[in-house]
Amino acid sequence: MRTAPELGRDLVLVGGGHSHALALRMLAMNPVEGLRITLVSPASHTPYSGMLPGLVAGHYRFEDAHIDLARLCEWAGVRFITAEACGLQPGARRVELLGRPALDYDVVSLDIGSQPELDSVPGARAHATPVKPVAGLWQRWQQLHGKVVGSEAPQRVAVVGGGAGSVELAMAITHCLAGAPVTVELYCGAPQILQGYNGRARGAVMAALARLGIAVHLDARVVQVEAGALTLESGATHLFDELFWCTGAAAAPWIAASGLATDDEGFLSVSDTLQSVDDAGVFAAGDIAHQVSDPRPKAGVFAVRQAPVLAHNLRAVLLDRPLRTYRPQRRFLSLLSLGERRAVADRGPFSASGAWVWRWKDRIDREFMARFSALVPAMERPGEPLPELAGRAEQGVCGGCGAKVGADPLARVLDELSSTFPGHCAGAVDDAVPVNAPAGGVLLQSLDVLRELVRDPWTMGRIAALHALSDLYACGVQPVSALASVTLPFAHARVLERDLRQVLAGALAEFVAADCRLAGGHSMQGSEMSVGFAVSGTPMDPGGRLLTKTGAAEGDRLLLTGPLGTGTLFAAHMQLAADGRDIQGALDAMLHGNAAAARLALQHGASACTDITGFGLLGHLLEMLDGRSGARLQLDNIPLLDGALRCLREDRLSTMHPANVERAAPSVKMAPGVDGARANILYDPQTGGGLLLAVAPASAPALLAALVENGYGAAADIGEITAPGQGAPVRIV
Repeated sequence: MRTAPELGRDLVLVGGGHSHALALRMLAMNPVEGLRITLVSPASHTPYSGMLPGLVAGHYRFEDAHIDLARLCEWAGVRFITAEACGLQPGARRVELLGRPALDYDVVSLDIGSQPELDSVPGARAHATPVKPVAGLWQRWQQLHGKVVGSEAPQRVAVVGGGAGSVELAMAITHCLAGAPVTVELYCGAPQILQGYNGRARGAVMAALARLGIAVHLDARVVQVEAGALTLESGATHLFDELFWCTGAAAAPWIAASGLATDDEGFLSVSDTLQSVDDAGVFAAGDIAHQVSDPRPKAGVFAVRQAPVLAHNLRAVLLDRPLRTYRPQRRFLSLLSLGERRAVADRGPFSASGAWVWRWKDRIDREFMARFSALVPAMERPGEPLPELAGRAEQGVCGGCGAKVGADPLARVLDELSSTFPGHCAGAVDDAVPVNAPAGGVLLQSLDVLRELVRDPWTMGRIAALHALSDLYACGVQPVSALASVTLPFAHARVLERDLRQVLAGALAEFVAADCRLAGGHSMQGSEMSVGFAVSGTPMDPGGRLLTKTGAAEGDRLLLTGPLGTGTLFAAHMQLAADGRDIQGALDAMLHGNAAAARLALQHGASACTDITGFGLLGHLLEMLDGRSGARLQLDNIPLLDGALRCLREDRLSTMHPANVERAAPSVKMAPGVDGARANILYDPQTGGGLLLAVAPASAPALLAALVENGYGAAADIGEITAPGQGAPVRIV
């Protein structure tokens, strides 16, 4: 009997802006059965614009001022895809993503914000740091902060723009770097800053700028930027060391390139229901949306107010219900930070400033962010079914061969991918295919299947492919062919086709890199996704030499090619206790692959090799020792993924962890003073882990250096092979 609802449609949210973060939360609290929601964002964390000046000024931590989208999506049961959108095909209902396959949708919503307009000023794009995307601004600001603090070399910081964002940034930088040899200058092309603010508010801000020693240049339109110098319309030249660009907003070019109607600046034209005026299946909110009937300034307050209407209308359009209209307010409260813990309030004729206004703003901002930080695992919430799925739950989906993916979508996906990857995807093939080994050669085969670890099917396909290939690499084998085993969640045929395309395209991205042919396989439906591959290959070494688990000699050094911690991190992620940046770091490590490490191990004469997977480091080390040798491990040398130690100390353990402890702990002796929490990493089950190599002491330094040079930056010498001795074979020091 089916245990999960059938998926019927895809709602794709492109961008992690304020509207989408709020709407996603609302949709999760009132779900639609059969609807799959996907959030696409270039990073796991999205900044809250209201707290960005305070972050730069040093009043907030990174976590205070950013929404952890990965954690929010895990809580909401939403797919999170870390990718940058670069195109929209309304006719095909596809979002193009940079560096990976396009994503299909039934309904799409855009909340990607805006970016400073750089191209109208020669040299600005090459020499200025734009305030958006904020991730780039934050990285550049950290670099500047690290360079200036503790240095006696003077620095000149220029900020171009006269709106609230540029003014707040200039004051935040000055406050944070107080006492350092830094001068900050603000260049505004208009006769006055803060166009649209009332005179009292503008006067309070000008007084704050003067108090902080910030030189304000009015009627100072920048017409050219060169390295270290900007030229004004007047002809005057001003020097700078750092330049931040905060001018008028511009839209991502791919919005206009989609063919949908836009305004003159390229922002998507939407109706009062926040739908594209050309396509009712395309929604937009925040800065990227231009409401035709009532244009408003690009301000975060409108994005926040749009969220309830957006959430309602996304739900309504999927359920064939009436939509609501969004009516933006004419006046809105603007709270502007003054660098120090003071702020200015502006609304119509009203204005106020002082420390109490900052406390007011701080409370509002923290209350907003609490909606995304105070998340607890939710009870299952039954949803209202999509119209096309109503009544279909009365009969359970068949099992066995009746659960297979339909032949038509399977054939379409394989035919499409065989055209894209002609040398590595066979297209529609028989159930079994011959694999020819070189005459007199050796053909090695392995099989690995993973349950869904991430909801992104393309990334899941990549992880599963690399995980399967790792078994071959651990033996020093070059992959030749692969057979797939894919189980997809119960879904409508069009959703199955989308998922299958994404999974196999992800796998093929890795198989192409390995020159391994995907020759066929088997697909079916089930309550959850699982992806696996049977892989075959021949020895990498021209002489036919293989790497084996056993064979290490006393005195051999033990090298680990990658960090540990995926088990505890993903356990914490399921409990909403992991940082999205740490999860992304774990994914990056899993996607690194072991091919180059295996070749280097062969070249440097490694005596034994195994990959670290479900049994954890200790379990696989014991297989290497095979009861004939011992080992001494230096715990502090073992590389860990960011966030893993914190999760271990919080006892966020994978479900397989206790079994690994039960199996391996009797073979281990801990030296006095060993950090017990850190030692737990030795039992942590890994997915897509690195290789554990035994190599002669004379060869170990060269192999370690070669690993680091070839991208295995975390590779480390973690211990040595010893004589068997008495008692426990593994000693931890």
